[in-house]
Amino acid sequence: MKNQIIASIAAIPFVVASTFAHAQVSQGGALADSFHLDGADNPATVELSQEKSSSSSPNSSDLASQKSSPVVITPPTSGCKIVMAVVDDPEAPLNVRRSPEVKEGNIVGQLNNNAFVSVTDEQSGWLQISNPVTGWVAKNRTRSTCASVDQTITFSPESDTAIVRGEIIGSGSHNYRVRMIQGQTLSIKNSGDVFPTIIGPDGKLMAVEGNKEWTGIMAVSGVYTLQLGSNLRGYEYEFSVLIEEDENVQSKSSINF
Repeated sequence: MKNQIIASIAAIPFVVASTFAHAQVSQGGALADSFHLDGADNPATVELSQEKSSSSSPNSSDLASQKSSPVVITPPTSGCKIVMAVVDDPEAPLNVRRSPEVKEGNIVGQLNNNAFVSVTDEQSGWLQISNPVTGWVAKNRTRSTCASVDQTITFSPESDTAIVRGEIIGSGSHNYRVRMIQGQTLSIKNSGDVFPTIIGPDGKLMAVEGNKEWTGIMAVSGVYTLQLGSNLRGYEYEFSVLIEEDENVQSKSSINF
């Protein structure tokens, strides 16, 4: 009897070890099955998937990079008056028609790509032109912009920088407005064809075309205008707008732009 008890006690470690190993095998099988549903065919793939998952999590430097990304401001391209357009037809020359419709016998002329046309009206996807030929052309075979733009620059909560990018075709002006607080620093850096004229809240000029970069501390609070005027033919433009805080000035995050 004593020998049987001793034998039973000696067998306990093996039972425990066997049970523990069986549990690990069961858990491993369940884990493998769960990963198999996601397309993993072997443990090595599972390990790589786990490593990939952990490496895809953004770190602090990635978040800082995302927060510093500037917002991009572009002007509207529809719902406005068009005074001039440029022929941009993938199957040039562009047909000029007597009426705003495609039908036999109503072609009155043709225009090559990059030709400027004066626009007098717009109707259901057609532009009525007066120069260099009188008639109608398909709007989607031309490139045009709004003659007048008046847009407020809205910064994101994560960034105090904006990039303004657009184009003027024909006459008109594009105005971008930014609200500033006394003591803040405004920096403009031009990377396009034309530098915007900077106009203060009192209407006085603070900077004019010809600059590449400009920086100034705002003497008064108010709305400042960054204005781009037409040269009758038009041009592309791009510039950055940076607002920097004075340590004694309320942070931009609390300003309602």
